Amino acid sequence: MSGPLAGYRIIDMTTVIMGPMATMMLGEMGADVIKIEAPVGDQTRNYAQAKNPGMGAIYLNLNRNKRSVVLDLKKPGGREALLRLIAGADALVYSIRPKAMARLGLGYEDCRAAKPDLIYCGAYGFRQDGPYAARPAYDDIIQGLSGVADNLSWTCGAPQLLPFMVCDKTSGLYLVQAVMGGLLHRERTGEGQQIEVPMFELSVHYNLMEHIGGMVYVPQHGEAGYTRAKLPNRKPYRTKDGYICILPGSTKHWQAFFRALGRPAMAEDERVTNSAVRYRSTNDLYAMVAEIAAAWETEPLRALLEKADVPCGPVNRYEDLPNDPHLKAVGYFKEMEHPTEGRLMVPDIPVRFMGSPGGQQSLAPQLGEHSVALLQEAGYGADEIGRLVKEGVTVDGRR
Repeated sequence: MSGPLAGYRIIDMTTVIMGPMATMMLGEMGADVIKIEAPVGDQTRNYAQAKNPGMGAIYLNLNRNKRSVVLDLKKPGGREALLRLIAGADALVYSIRPKAMARLGLGYEDCRAAKPDLIYCGAYGFRQDGPYAARPAYDDIIQGLSGVADNLSWTCGAPQLLPFMVCDKTSGLYLVQAVMGGLLHRERTGEGQQIEVPMFELSVHYNLMEHIGGMVYVPQHGEAGYTRAKLPNRKPYRTKDGYICILPGSTKHWQAFFRALGRPAMAEDERVTNSAVRYRSTNDLYAMVAEIAAAWETEPLRALLEKADVPCGPVNRYEDLPNDPHLKAVGYFKEMEHPTEGRLMVPDIPVRFMGSPGGQQSLAPQLGEHSVALLQEAGYGADEIGRLVKEGVTVDGRR
């Protein structure tokens, strides 16, 4: 691997979505990611579609470019083995609540004793100096707390949960940023540090980017929320044979839209040419877009608007994405052969580093597939590893 993080080693003590997504991305950029699993394994191993037990679709998609070692951290031998692995690592990322880490003897000071310049990064629900500190946190709970669920009240009439793990995945992106920021600081100063990545605060930060509205002023001046995003006519528009998304984002776009669709008078209307008036009239303009789209089939309308340089696009289903002409042209989806799960479709690393390209070097591992190899790298002999397997501290998952 020649990715920008080649040469860095990350200890991954995370499960489910947020942490595994982040560590997968670090692995895509070349880091050596060591996934620490309890004897029962990451719970997503048994989520979603699966050909074989313990190798479910979500697990396969979130755990590429990792090596799996099983360690029972409740046993002294497991804790000792982890500390030896930490001694040779650059960062530890965990999603266990901090008090549980402390009970395991794996708090910051414990791990820092093994690796003084360690980047020790905790990803959990809430900052630890607030009243929610000890609460468990899942995506549904954070969607509610952070205002995400209430966003849907504007268009659905009642709070709704988005049908994807938006807070988990958004927090995963912040987690990648946090680890890389910690590593950069260490490169400049030689110092490790403890980092906190709390889902609630991150989701509030992300959600308020455009929705802070009048709350940005003290005292508050106007309501919260970005008006355009709340409009009932902001939606995919029904065509004769499907749906299309259309967003004229400027005066030029709006004028091009109405001219292309044979309404030149609207192109000179104040609701189009005056940005302040247009902002107040956006819902009415969107209603006109809906009316026009309903008279067209999707592909001819898309082609016409694309020729006029009006932002638009079809509404893809997930199953459509592998055949999207742009994704096909850039080779975004690749097929790789998994040793036990057969042929898999694998998304490419989305960010391109022209001088140090990352990528997919390995597919998701079997439970404990690399236990023996990693313990050997940590200095354990064959007899010691055999004893750890016999005591149930680890599992030899080689096949």
